[in-house]
Amino acid sequence: MSKRLKILQIIPTLDRCGAEKQMVLLATHLPKNEFDVEVAVLTRSGSFEEELAHAQIPTTLIKKRSKIDPFALNRLKQEIKRFQPDLVHTWLFAANAYGRKAAIDCGVLRIVAGERCVDQWKSWYHFYIDRWFAPKTDRIAANSEGVKDFYVKHGLPAEKFVVIPNAVVPPETTVGEAFSVSVNEIFEEIGVTNFEPTGDYLPVCDSEYDSERKTFRPVAPEFCFQQTPFIIGVVARLWQQKRIDDLLWIFETLKFVNLNFHAIIIGDGPERDILLRLRDQRQLSDRVHFLGQRNDVPRFMGHFDILLNNSVYEGQSNSILESMAMGIPVIATDIPGNNDLVVEGVTGLLVSDCGEDFRLRRRTFVEKILFLLENKELRKQMGTAAKTRIAEHFSLEQMIRRYSKLYQTLCINY
Repeated sequence: MSKRLKILQIIPTLDRCGAEKQMVLLATHLPKNEFDVEVAVLTRSGSFEEELAHAQIPTTLIKKRSKIDPFALNRLKQEIKRFQPDLVHTWLFAANAYGRKAAIDCGVLRIVAGERCVDQWKSWYHFYIDRWFAPKTDRIAANSEGVKDFYVKHGLPAEKFVVIPNAVVPPETTVGEAFSVSVNEIFEEIGVTNFEPTGDYLPVCDSEYDSERKTFRPVAPEFCFQQTPFIIGVVARLWQQKRIDDLLWIFETLKFVNLNFHAIIIGDGPERDILLRLRDQRQLSDRVHFLGQRNDVPRFMGHFDILLNNSVYEGQSNSILESMAMGIPVIATDIPGNNDLVVEGVTGLLVSDCGEDFRLRRRTFVEKILFLLENKELRKQMGTAAKTRIAEHFSLEQMIRRYSKLYQTLCINY
């Protein structure tokens, strides 16, 4: 095509969260000789605004102030009329509703909606709105087959969906940043300076994981008197979906059996204060470190021995993608989204969600953590396999190519 296609991305916020990160990656890496991109932010800006500005992507804040805000809808319509986009791409429920309504009212001919997660929080009227807009939407872009299946079960037409997985920035940029600091500097930053052996390791279960039988078999532990602590990483928003309270129980158990470890939890959210109190009640302040929202996650992630994900539901976890890209094995709940990324026994370990039996899920996490930390060579093998999997299936170049083709195909064929 001779002219550049004008693409308007509409998203609720620019908070440092998963969907926002993927939108920014897409907006800033679409070929500038093919696409003219602008971003409309419904509610509030955030830390990603700087990245958009650096890439010279114009951003407009609509200032939506409530769930039902007709004035914000009018301001969004004015923005669409000013930019005259060839295609509008909306992200997440609020933008899917306001953005598609405004685009339809303004006569935009091509509309793509983004469904990014298995949104179990949605009620009947959310799905009613999703279904109402579906016939007026050219494509619904999901980031995993699990997300597509979830929405198809709730009445959205399967033929509207296109699955384009999430992506990570090229690993060579993050790895260099991660290892510009030593592991000792990381420990000093979180206030840990005394690396003394913790004494005999008292195993919860002397066991080894049998990937074929998916069970544990007895084996003698190999890491008594671990000198340098293991680093267990968690990168997640602090809210119920991520079940960080479960992880605190797991960390308490690991401390009880004298495992020499420190858990680094990166992220913020509405449950932060509750989780801090729970950590202190469990006497874990010497082992569990909440670092809040960070813009330098790779500095810490590059030194994780393992990464944990205990989510109830996911779309496609950015933290799992990023840790795998850096060669960090993952232990995660076996749910749609996670099991698209983690190959059981190859790039990490999966834990059955166990339904209502949270005790079994917690115990299985403990067992698999001990097993993987006990096997350094296996961690290295899994890390190498994880990097290969990300490079082959979840590269930034692949995501950009798929979205470029989607946009161009819709605009040419209209």
